[in-house]
Amino acid sequence: MTRRAWWLAAAAAAAALAVSGCSTLAYYGQAVNGHLDLLQRARPIEDWLADPATPAPLRERLQLAQRMRAFAVTELKLPDNASYRRYADLNRNAAVWNVVAAPELSLTLKTWCYPVMGCAGYRGYYRREPADELAGELHTEGWETSVYGVPAYSTLGWTNWLGGDPLLNTFVFWPEGELARLVFHELAHQVAYANDDTTFNESFAVAVERLGGRRWLEQQAGEAARADYARLDERRQQFRALALKTRQALKAVYDSAAPDDEKRRRKAEVMAALRAEHAALKAGPWDGFAGYDRWIERANNASFGVQAAYDDLVPQFERLFERHGRDFERFYAAVKTLAALPKDQRRATLAAAN
Repeated sequence: MTRRAWWLAAAAAAAALAVSGCSTLAYYGQAVNGHLDLLQRARPIEDWLADPATPAPLRERLQLAQRMRAFAVTELKLPDNASYRRYADLNRNAAVWNVVAAPELSLTLKTWCYPVMGCAGYRGYYRREPADELAGELHTEGWETSVYGVPAYSTLGWTNWLGGDPLLNTFVFWPEGELARLVFHELAHQVAYANDDTTFNESFAVAVERLGGRRWLEQQAGEAARADYARLDERRQQFRALALKTRQALKAVYDSAAPDDEKRRRKAEVMAALRAEHAALKAGPWDGFAGYDRWIERANNASFGVQAAYDDLVPQFERLFERHGRDFERFYAAVKTLAALPKDQRRATLAAAN
């Protein structure tokens, strides 16, 4: 099928959804157009490398990314397909902008449902403005909201016949260890995916990125790259520990039998403690690592909820990997089996396997 034919098919599918309202049609229209634009900007890595106009720094990063892509196949047993063998410059700093929302007294994310992929705890846009508009609408309805830029996303392998998911300017210049993690993370989504279970999907991909990233650094990276990663990861671990502590405190407040006014008071105390501890860390060993100040300043139930999706099940997946002899193929087979189960049974089986 040509790109034009695919566009017509996708447009027809979006039109069929018009019965749900004009906003639904507009949303899927921007999704189709946005992804087509991304695909049309992408060129094979070989073309970029053969082009004398390609800047030397970009050339070096594309070559590095292709070594990571080969490593993903040979060492991590991730899919050997068209994804991450092309590159696109989007002329912006994010591939998409996600909107997430949670109630005032809960960390449970609002969900949106989509054809084929099921329901997820986010709504993605290819431009920032409509994402901000949706967040504003939800805020007026009483939701706590967060809008954040996403450097890459996975089409779960469905567009490999069109060239697959490309490398993007939004992440290709990241430090080596971070770039490896992202490529491994997105490829992991093509291995296993459970409809209506964002936490399962993202936690699995994070587990793969950590396991694979560690192996890349040990086997392929130079001393400078390992040192850079160690500094970044130290601050990331401190941030995760602080955020987890806060999430657990907020959950205890929300799950309590206290009246709502008391929950609001205790919630304010937890958030004040978060910011005070962050300030103390900055004044000590944390030296104000870029990026976390803004997150802490804007932290709310929505941002904690989406963070939980990426963190909560990771230890269980890492232990499952160990139980399968640190063999990626056996590990993936077990995860695929879990993904095919109903959600409650999936979670219970994963927990029991640990």
